[in-house]
Amino acid sequence: MSKIYIVEDDDAIRTELALALERNGYEALACTTFDHVVDDVLEASPDLVLLDLSLPQTDGQFICRELRSHSDVPIIVLTSRATEVDEVMSMTLGADDFIPKPYSLRVLIARMQALLRRSSSTQGKTVLRHDGLELDVARSRALYEGSEVELTKNELRILSLLMRHAGTIVSREAIMRDLWNSDTFIDDNTLTVNINRLRATLDKIGVHGYLTTHRGQGYSV
Repeated sequence: MSKIYIVEDDDAIRTELALALERNGYEALACTTFDHVVDDVLEASPDLVLLDLSLPQTDGQFICRELRSHSDVPIIVLTSRATEVDEVMSMTLGADDFIPKPYSLRVLIARMQALLRRSSSTQGKTVLRHDGLELDVARSRALYEGSEVELTKNELRILSLLMRHAGTIVSREAIMRDLWNSDTFIDDNTLTVNINRLRATLDKIGVHGYLTTHRGQGYSV
């Protein structure tokens, strides 16, 4: 049973969401105080986090950044702050998905299932190598000339897909389907944000210009 941690300060929404998750076969946990959210989440070691942005004491984007700096747990932002700026900032700080309120429970469950599948499917696979870059899928780490860096779930998924199809162009639609199991609910800009995050991460270990953009087509390595 997957463990889902809810970070939501509205009692009614939090209770309703927890009950809905339990009806769908998940174990639902939630914080009721917000002084030490990051520590509480890390201690619970959940399989996925549902995170609101507007919280007392602290901001959800700060929590997102802190969680991502300590863990690769999948994070879905659920918020009424549904501006493009909030979405881009959340994805840049490490969120794996962004769903504005009010949301469809069926869509939320579907997106959770896809994210949890991707999370579990990256375990125990092989090491990929291409053009001097090594991708340890099982450890979610990229290695290059003695340096290594940890990847987020989305960064790992994108890089793994492109490396498995090295030398060919992978369309934006194919990447979006692989990431979110759908290309209908996702703003196209969200993929661009994830690609840029991956480029910035690879830059940290001296891998520059590894991802090639093919305008109107997709990406390749």
